[in-house]
Amino acid sequence: MLKKECDRNIQKTLELADDMIQLAYKGNDERLDSSCGVLYGTLLDAGFKLRQLATLEKEAHIKKGWWK
Repeated sequence: MLKKECDRNIQKTLELADDMIQLAYKGNDERLDSSCGVLYGTLLDAGFKLRQLATLEKEAHIKKGWWK
């Protein structure tokens, strides 16, 4: 388990981003109209962007020796 609250928050953000991506794929597969497609497309884009940012932040913490 991570010791620092800031690292735990980054880890939770990564988990949230993965959940967003999974929901976007599921929602898109089950949607009934195009407006839902916009919703799930936006969710997918946001999930990928969030995961990218959190991954970069995690890597920065690791490089600085903060990730414990």
